[in-house]
Amino acid sequence: MGKLVVLTLLGVGLALIGERFVVLRDRMNAFREVESVEPHDCHLIEGIEYGSEDIDILPSGLAFISSGLNYPGIPSFAPNEPGKIFMMDLNEQNPRVQELSISDGFDKASFNPHGIDTFIDEDHTVYLYVVNHPHMRSTVEIFKFEEQQRSLVHLKTIKHELLKSVNDIVVLGPEQFYATRDHYFTNFFLSQLEVILGLKWTHILFYSPREVKVVAKGFRFANGITISLDKKYIYMADAMDKTIHVMKIHDNWDLTQLKAIQLDTIVDNLTVDPDTGDILAGCHPNAMKLFIYDPEDPPGSEVLRILNVLSEKPRIITEYANSGSVLQGSSVAIVHDRKLLIGTVFHRALLCVLDSR
Repeated sequence: MGKLVVLTLLGVGLALIGERFVVLRDRMNAFREVESVEPHDCHLIEGIEYGSEDIDILPSGLAFISSGLNYPGIPSFAPNEPGKIFMMDLNEQNPRVQELSISDGFDKASFNPHGIDTFIDEDHTVYLYVVNHPHMRSTVEIFKFEEQQRSLVHLKTIKHELLKSVNDIVVLGPEQFYATRDHYFTNFFLSQLEVILGLKWTHILFYSPREVKVVAKGFRFANGITISLDKKYIYMADAMDKTIHVMKIHDNWDLTQLKAIQLDTIVDNLTVDPDTGDILAGCHPNAMKLFIYDPEDPPGSEVLRILNVLSEKPRIITEYANSGSVLQGSSVAIVHDRKLLIGTVFHRALLCVLDSR
């Protein structure tokens, strides 16, 4: 009798997992194809071969690019190489990337950069905040950018019990930021089971030296995060729900959701167009191909622009789309002076010149 009960429970469990896997396959657009949408002036950036997962651009036009992410379940073309931070000056006629050196005293061998953001203080000093996964743990690293030396000086490593499975970050002030947690479990098997079952256990946390707390929760896969131009709203991508959440910032740094913008694609990192306030989203139109990688049938890339974000009916247009023949697995898109820079999880990076609107 006992064995029968065990077998029955096992059968029910396997059936549930099988059903959830079918749901997951559909949610990740396993069979979706994209029609090509490409600006007339695009070219791949020389020197970036192993990913450009996140990008941030200073008002001056200097772009910082995180590269070499090793993330469980995602392909990597250089799994044994440490991560890097590249810089590119978009003011140049033919911008080229340059790897930034990092000061001694920082463990460069285990550097595994993910989401990044910049902060400029009152003295115009530039700081780079980097989500790091050394040995598959999560920290936030603070660097000072030395422009003359084209280098990063490591200042501090931030660790906290709530800073687990951190994906992305948006800096609010000195050592003050919001961060997204994309998995509840840190164990690889359990984290994958969590995604298959569609558990809404991920969240956004607020960090400062005086207070660390969860400020919004109930997401399937809290991913990219950014802030509106007026600093009143947070935009966060729930990748597995294919949504962008718009949340109001309160005086105590808590967040209240105002709306969710539903898309038909897996949303990764978000940025804001500094000229218009539109959201730019790096997306995975057929994300299942990221996890079951076939170089003969690679994952595609997609960049969406969301206009009139706070209106009842935001307008969504496609800035870029490719089946994977040029760019695979787009994770971020960012604009500066009509130049569109598109990064990827593990592949290359693309620079396009946008038509005037």
